Parts: sequence; C-alpha cells; structure tokens
Amino acid sequence: MEWVERLNQSLKYIEEHLTDEIDYEQLGRIACCSAYHYQRMFTYMAGITLAEYIRKRKMSLAAVDLQGGKERIIDIAEKYGYSSPTAFNRAFQSFHGIAPSSVKDEGVSVKTFSPIVFKIAVNGATEMDYRIETKEAFRVIGVSAPLDKEIENNFAVVPGMWGNAAINGTIQKLAAMMNTPPMGLLGVSACNDEEQWKYFIAVSSNAPSDEFEEYTVPASTWAIFSGSGTNLSIQELERRVITEWLPTSGYEYANAPDIEVYLNPDPQNAQYEVWIPVTKKKA
Repeated sequence: MEWVERLNQSLKYIEEHLTDEIDYEQLGRIACCSAYHYQRMFTYMAGITLAEYIRKRKMSLAAVDLQGGKERIIDIAEKYGYSSPTAFNRAFQSFHGIAPSSVKDEGVSVKTFSPIVFKIAVNGATEMDYRIETKEAFRVIGVSAPLDKEIENNFAVVPGMWGNAAINGTIQKLAAMMNTPPMGLLGVSACNDEEQWKYFIAVSSNAPSDEFEEYTVPASTWAIFSGSGTNLSIQELERRVITEWLPTSGYEYANAPDIEVYLNPDPQNAQYEVWIPVTKKKA
C-alpha cells in the first residue's frame, strides 16, 4: 500500500499546484522514481497521460471560475498557466466544446473532471513469467533520437524511428554487429533526470563502429518479463507489469533505462522481453 500512498501524495501535489508550474521531477521524487518512470506509471494506472490529466483538471476548475463571474477570461487564462487567451480558448473549447465566453449563457453545459485517487484493485488472475537478474554495465551501439520530457509529445517519435530503421537498412546493419548479450534488437529508453532523454534502437556489441552511436547501459538489477505477439502486445505487457506486478512485488523503479529486447522482431509474431530496472523497497 505504501506504493499507492506515494502516488496519491503526488496527486495531492498536483492539486495544490494547478495554478503554478507543476514540476514533473518533484512528482517523481514523491513517488521515489524518475520523472520518466512516474509518467509511465501514471499513464498505465490512470489510462490517461499526465499532461492530459493536468489539462482536464485545469479546464474543469476554469469553468467553475468562469461561472463565478468575478474574474476576466484573460485573468483565468493566466491563472492556469496559459500565455495567451487564444491558447486558453483553444484548450477550453477542446475540453468543454464551447468557448469560455459562452459559459454564462443560460442552459449551457460544461464538463467536470474529478481528481483521481489510486487504489489497488484485483481484476483477474493471469500469469506473468518473469525473472530477476543483476547485470554488469554493457555497451550498446545504434541510433538515437531525443525525447521530450512530456511523454505524450513522443508518441510518434519511437514508431517513426523503427519504421525508418527498417526501411533504410539500419536494423539489418545492427543485427550483423550484435555479438554480446542480450542477443536481440533493443529499444532503450535512456531517461534519467540529469541528462537529455533519448531513445535508442540498438544492439549489444563490443564491435568498433564509427557509423553508430555508443551508449553504456548502467549496471542494474532487472525484472525481466517474457512475451510474444504483435507490437501492441508488448505495450499491454508493460501495462500489466506496472499496474499488476510492481505495486505488490516488493520492488520499485531504479534509476536505469527501460529496455525492450526483441528476440524475434517480426512485427506480427514477435518474441520479446521487457526489462524493468528495479531495486528492493527499503524496509
């Protein structure tokens, strides 16, 4: 329950700062993980991205403020962090379906979006195969792209990278250079709070290469989950790891990358592993 309590403390922080700048790294500190891992956990637990949740909470409260009639639209826009009335109008209309200026019209409906409360729920007993392994640091080579520190801005980045890598021959070149464990194509999300976030398509290799970028995966303990199916099924496995396994596992996120290991990269019949960096919860 401590894990869920920390997440709920982070939600309290969000509510207290809806009219301020919300610090994602502080949310991670409250939940004892990085800002990246916090956003991933939030998205899988809540079924909505953190940024979208914050927007909906702001727009819900903004409607209440407008109904009160004591503040100008421009002041409410500034209150909730919008640099211009135009940006506020766009966000408000996207959520409520009406312009802010129409809120006071008789018979007009607005939406409300209540704060989330996380709870542990048992939805059904389904097995997951996993193992815990501690590994030394290892070198990977590949191609990378920078990631935005707001996860929802990256949704098109990673699929686009894989598509380009398949078309331009990068995957075939990398596969030929793979010669150290783990033996598979790797998707490495290197997203700690100290450096620029990056996503790598890579392989583990000690071969010299001027063509590809190098990255060292730090030594860590990993919870490794096996799966098969389509590329969509790996996302479902990741969701289950975070929502079903992690809360009651006795582990929490460690400060290391998430890794997807594609043992058979066929997009329709993939064999893969999901590597989650973990550390034992402190007593």
